[in-house]
Amino acid sequence: MLTSSLFDTAASDTATFSPPVLAPLGLPLPASRSAHEQCRDAQAAMVEREPVSRDEGALAEVLRHPGIWRRNAAPAGTIDAQPTGLAELDALLPGGGWPRGALSEILIEQDGLGECTLLLPALAALTQARRRVALIAPPYVPYAPALAAAGVDLAQLVHIDASGTDTHWTAEQCLRAGCCGAVLNWLPQADYRQLRRLQLAAETGAAIGFVFRPIGAASQASPAALRLRVTADAQGPRIEILKCRGRLGGAAQTRLLA
Repeated sequence: MLTSSLFDTAASDTATFSPPVLAPLGLPLPASRSAHEQCRDAQAAMVEREPVSRDEGALAEVLRHPGIWRRNAAPAGTIDAQPTGLAELDALLPGGGWPRGALSEILIEQDGLGECTLLLPALAALTQARRRVALIAPPYVPYAPALAAAGVDLAQLVHIDASGTDTHWTAEQCLRAGCCGAVLNWLPQADYRQLRRLQLAAETGAAIGFVFRPIGAASQASPAALRLRVTADAQGPRIEILKCRGRLGGAAQTRLLA
């Protein structure tokens, strides 16, 4: 029987087989390397050649959806908005005003800080353009002479009395109908689900939804596109932006005098 010279017939059956290393003629053999080093280098080479498997295109497509708010990202497109009438505030809001087709939440420290006066320029512009404005269960009787003096067309103003669960349902129907330019709603108590329904209704009806809530709700999650906190100090009322969809970083606590 012929025996290959590559095998050591005198070695034990448990001997480790080492394949021959062939070098080009005239070149020295490379230094021997441990199996661990060879395995490590092979893994490193595979990592270098491995293509990126992440589908970044799909993620970017999801993030471009207008319903997704990214605090530190620029808006995907132009935001349709109604000017507030306050140049300082318009300069801080994407689109230059109250977002249309969205919910704006106004958190007040107490009544009478000018929270309704803040909305008068926009309400006047909407009613003069023959867009209906609905007031759902306001805590006080609207004073018609003051509204007319501010430029609000009273013929386009609707005051609806509601109580309990009817308040939320009525506001949702007015927002969804598409016949109102703006809907004002006072909700001392509301959960995320109710606010989400109002937000979706505003999107469906392309209306501006305003919700007045106590300042204690600032710590609660909200689907509103815009959240403002109205407080007062020695210099008068102050507006603080808590959340603003489409605004770049730094918008969490921007303050100005009203």
